[in-house]
Amino acid sequence: MSPIFRRTAARARLVTLIRKPGCHLCDDAQLVVEKVCAEVGVPWEEKDISQDPQLHDQYWEQIPVVLVDGEQHTFWRVNEERLRKALAKH
Repeated sequence: MSPIFRRTAARARLVTLIRKPGCHLCDDAQLVVEKVCAEVGVPWEEKDISQDPQLHDQYWEQIPVVLVDGEQHTFWRVNEERLRKALAKH
């Protein structure tokens, strides 16, 4: 069969919220991530920079940080519509 007509498998998506305890911006970001991911059916995870020295060194000035498929999407404030559009792309 021609490669033109073959379907490629959809890539699994994942949103990662990098946060720390006691961060009100992180709490706000989590609400947006939970809502958008639930709407579009994409799983998400959270990582705590206080438990991971590498993440702390990389992101401590930017938290909360949102990664989409391992790539930095945004930091500080999460825009619901922008996240939704990023997750709609394949």
